[in-house]
Amino acid sequence: MERLWNSNYVKVWCANFMIFFSFMVVTPLLPLYLSETYQADKETIGLVLSGYTLTALLARPIAGYLVDSFPRRIVLLTSYFLFFAFFAGYLIAGTMTLFAIIRTAHGAPMGSVTVANSTSAIDVLPSSRRAEGIGYYGLSNNLATSIAPTVGLLIYDTISNYNVIFLIALCTSCIGLCINATVRFPAKEIIPNKDPLSFDRFFLVKGWSEGLVMVCVGTSYGVLATYLAIYGKEILGITAGTGAWFAVLSGGLILSRLIGARSLRKGKVVENVNHGILISLFGYLLFATLKNNWGYYGAAIIIGLGNGHIWPGMQTMFINLAPNNKRGTANSSQLTCWDIGMGLGVVLGGLAIHHTGYSSAFWFAFAVNLFGVLFYYIYVKRHYLRNRLR
Repeated sequence: MERLWNSNYVKVWCANFMIFFSFMVVTPLLPLYLSETYQADKETIGLVLSGYTLTALLARPIAGYLVDSFPRRIVLLTSYFLFFAFFAGYLIAGTMTLFAIIRTAHGAPMGSVTVANSTSAIDVLPSSRRAEGIGYYGLSNNLATSIAPTVGLLIYDTISNYNVIFLIALCTSCIGLCINATVRFPAKEIIPNKDPLSFDRFFLVKGWSEGLVMVCVGTSYGVLATYLAIYGKEILGITAGTGAWFAVLSGGLILSRLIGARSLRKGKVVENVNHGILISLFGYLLFATLKNNWGYYGAAIIIGLGNGHIWPGMQTMFINLAPNNKRGTANSSQLTCWDIGMGLGVVLGGLAIHHTGYSSAFWFAFAVNLFGVLFYYIYVKRHYLRNRLR
C-alpha cells in the first residue's frame, strides 16, 4: 500500500492548520475589538464583518479556475502570501473605515488559499489513498478551529492587547507560507484551455446536485452556528456556553474523521455520506425538540459526528466527478455551495427568529436538512454512481 503521510502531504496538512489557526485566533475577538476600539454598534459590526464572507465567496470560483489553469505552486504561494500580508494591515489600521476595507479585502486571499491548498493536498496524495487522505486533511481545520479561539481568548483575558493577537496571526500564517514554499509538487503539464470562458470553468456543473446537498447542509449549520449563543443566553440561561458548544462540535468532527477514514480507505465514499447525513439530521432534530442543556450540547457532538463524515465524502464525490484538470474547480464548487448555504442560514434564520421566534428557526434548519437528505437518497447518490470518473 502506498504511503499516505508522505513529507509533502504532511507539509500541506500543517500549512492548512496554520491557515485556520491564524484565521480563528482573530475572528471570535473581532466584534469585541470593533466595539472597544472604535465604539461600533452591533449593526455596524455586522456590516463590517460580513464583507469578508462576501469576498471569500466571490473569490472561490475564480481561485478554482486559476488553480486549474496555472501552475499550482505559483497560485498557492501567491494566495498564501496575500493571506499572510493582510494580517499586517490589521496592525496598522488606524480607523474603522480602513479596518473594514482591509478585513473585506482579506476575504479574497482566504477564499483562494483554501481552494489552492486543498487542491495541492490532493495532488501530493497517492491516488489509491486519496479519499482517506481528504478525510485526514480536514482534521487540520478541526484542530485549528478548536484550539485557536481558546488561545485568542486566553491572551485577551491575560493582557487585553489586540495587537499581540494580530501579530500571532501574522506569525502563524508566515510559518504556513514558509512550510508550503518547501513542498515539491508532482510534475504536471498545464494544458491551456482554448475554449471560451463558460460557467463550467468556474463551477463543476456535473456536481450541481451534490452542490445542492452542500447548500442544505450549510444552511442548517448557518442557522445554529449564528444564533445558538443568543438562544442559549436568552432561552436556556447559558451565558458562557458558545465556546464549549464549538469545542464539543470539534470533538465530534475529529472523532468521525478518524472513524470515517477507515471506510474511505476501502473506497466507501457513498456509505460515508449515507451515515453522515442521517447522523447530522438527528442532531438538528434533537436541537429543535429538546430545549435544555442536553439538547444544546448533545446536538453539538451529533452534528459534529455527522458533518465529519459528510465533508470528506462529499469532497471526494466532487473530485471523482471532475477530470484531473478540474480538481481546483471541484474543490471551489463544494466550498462555494457551503458558503452560499451559510449565508442563507444567517439571513433566513434571522428572519425566522425576528418574526416567529427561535423554535421556528431551528425547525426550519431541520426541515432544510431533511430536504437535503431526501434529495440525496432519491437522486444524488445514483447520479454520482452513474457519473463518477474514478
